[in-house]
Amino acid sequence: MAIHAKQALLPGGWAENVRLTTAAGRIASVESQVAAQPGDHCARILVPGMPNLHSHAFQRGFSGLTERRGAGPDSFWTWREMMYRFALSLTPDQMQAIAAMAFVEMLEAGYTRLGEFHYLHHAPDGRPYSDPAEMSGRIFAAVRDTGIALTHLPVFYAHGGFGPTPAGEGQRRFLHSYDAFARLVEQCETLRREQDRVGIAPHSLRAASMAEIRQLAADFPDRPFHIHIAEQVKEVEDCLGFCGARPVEYLLDQAPVDPSWCLIHATHLTSAETRAIAASGAVVGLCPLTEANLGDGIFPGSDYLTSGGAWGIGTDSNVEITVAGELKQLEYSQRLASRARNVMTAGGSVGAALFAAAVKGGAQALSAAEPQIAPGADADLVALTDPLGPGFATEQIMDRWIFGRDLRVADVWAFGVHVVQGGEHILRGPVAAAYASALRAVLA
Repeated sequence: MAIHAKQALLPGGWAENVRLTTAAGRIASVESQVAAQPGDHCARILVPGMPNLHSHAFQRGFSGLTERRGAGPDSFWTWREMMYRFALSLTPDQMQAIAAMAFVEMLEAGYTRLGEFHYLHHAPDGRPYSDPAEMSGRIFAAVRDTGIALTHLPVFYAHGGFGPTPAGEGQRRFLHSYDAFARLVEQCETLRREQDRVGIAPHSLRAASMAEIRQLAADFPDRPFHIHIAEQVKEVEDCLGFCGARPVEYLLDQAPVDPSWCLIHATHLTSAETRAIAASGAVVGLCPLTEANLGDGIFPGSDYLTSGGAWGIGTDSNVEITVAGELKQLEYSQRLASRARNVMTAGGSVGAALFAAAVKGGAQALSAAEPQIAPGADADLVALTDPLGPGFATEQIMDRWIFGRDLRVADVWAFGVHVVQGGEHILRGPVAAAYASALRAVLA
């Protein structure tokens, strides 16, 4: 296969009239300043695919269904009870249909690799399926069908809160003993394709004890290691009450946090914690649209940027699936907090800085090679259409995509397969029909 782009973002910067070829899922050759050849797919703008470092695919099914205020104040914690009720109702077939819809939308948005933080493990009554990897297997089936690359992150969830305290009834589908979880990870390894990875995800400091977190890190080295942390003020207060330290402070002091770790959200930080995460080399997983939807708070992005910290983006609850939207929400939240403009860059284009940082940090968090248009790289590529045509400086392309309204995703190749054509996934029709059928059954 060959693609010719009028403009393409190469590792050294923007280049014109770029022609590349692919073979066996990877980029075989890249040439600049060459003409298109007969049979080439011609694109206007070509960029690398974006990693999505944090998703709960099943939550796509109740997007837009939790926006009604109850009798008292609503919060993350009231939303969580609604999420539990939805999670308790799903069959394996229904979860696979919902996941496939989310993955189609991710590809259509320009995400080409997914970090699926997966904790919906067991039957609705809490008992394991005869195949303990039944629900993880449905995630692998959905990525095989849709084409997105997967870093699967099976979640270790053992407790209901600090102490530890017993888990509640709403959490019964999530729970594992340590040995049963270790067997699940081994089974997941047998399900993955060449481009897939399997990592580890203790859910949070509430759901896994520090002893268990340290044991997981020792027993499963050299894997992506993800954990929710410091998302809510109540979590910070509960951790202080439990051990006298804040969540990030406690984790960095007690666990072997290194560049293989991804700290999801890390919203509520002191300046010292912000600097310490950056110094550890870990990635912070930011999910700006979900964090805004849940009223989590605002990550200290400017201070973290100054500290040289790595970060990437995730779609989390999948309330909306958009690369440009996540990056725009991140920048706009920083502008609101600091009452300034053009915050998340050390200089120059904000859009270019956001895109580059998210690609780099996302790849690190998912234990994948950084997406790039270069020989030997995975052929994970996104073509943007520009109805206004040439005449704009290349340094404005990312700003126009992220903050403007003209550029759109036209085509996507995932591991060399042309899965999005003309802005639509090649399986959108049947996947959307299965999704609608599943959702009607769940909500009946």
